[in-house]
Amino acid sequence: MRQLIHYTSCPVCDSSSFEPVLSVKDNTVSKEYFTIAECKECSFRFTQDVPNQLCIAPYYKADSYISHTDTSKGLINTVYKIVRNYTLRKKRKLIVSTLQKKRGVLLDVGAGTGAFASEMKKADWQVTGLEPDDDARNIAKAINKVSLQPITNFYTLPSNSFDAITMWHVLEHVHDLNNYIAKLKELLKKDGRLFVAVPNYTSIDAEIYAAHWAAYDVPRHLYHFSPKAMNTLMEKHGLQIESYKPMWFDSFYIAMLSSKYKAGKTKLFSAFWNGLRSNAKAMGNVKLCSSIIYVVSRRK
Repeated sequence: MRQLIHYTSCPVCDSSSFEPVLSVKDNTVSKEYFTIAECKECSFRFTQDVPNQLCIAPYYKADSYISHTDTSKGLINTVYKIVRNYTLRKKRKLIVSTLQKKRGVLLDVGAGTGAFASEMKKADWQVTGLEPDDDARNIAKAINKVSLQPITNFYTLPSNSFDAITMWHVLEHVHDLNNYIAKLKELLKKDGRLFVAVPNYTSIDAEIYAAHWAAYDVPRHLYHFSPKAMNTLMEKHGLQIESYKPMWFDSFYIAMLSSKYKAGKTKLFSAFWNGLRSNAKAMGNVKLCSSIIYVVSRRK
């Protein structure tokens, strides 16, 4: 029997003051509806009554789930892969410039089909990649020539081992949120950095599409972050956000998917316009970007 997680307190700040704000459909696999609740204290949002870690796997089994299949099927996935080649280089340059190291030791958590791990390996970084999905690990080895480890190895990795730890749209999938953050802190070298990319539900595109906003991606996305909630979570674990980096392309990709969920087909013109509107607002305030990369260090 499927086991569900029902929260009685906020996973970030432990407050019991929260309320349901949206009912969102799983457009990718099950077509079920899930409730999203918001904490009144820290603004963290979370998907209520999600399948637990042992029962969630079937919700990832879809040909269109690009992070596990590397598919180019459909216009949206084709565009995604073209943009990804550019963003992989940008991510590598961000890590190198932040750490001021051309080479180092990196952990990529939730490595998918290994595209980023491969990018860093080609740049002579020593890379450990972790990925829970067997099929994705096989694709990583066949296509991107990287051997990824199962995610179960995460808690056995040695302390103080990594200059950089990356989680590209991964933290929102992690059931064991607080223990994960504690372990990530332990794995970082003293001057290491954690790079966490997640969608931002306070963005303008999220406001436009509301329950149809594709980045809610229930039930695979267990959590939905605001900059305030992320800051609360990091401070709770003795970490600090050093900087916020925009992910400009995400607003367009998410708007394309959202328009499809809302209208039944992709509306390219309106999606592009809404992505542009979202980015225009974020130009003056990165904390309004559709997705944000949080650069995190140990608290001084």
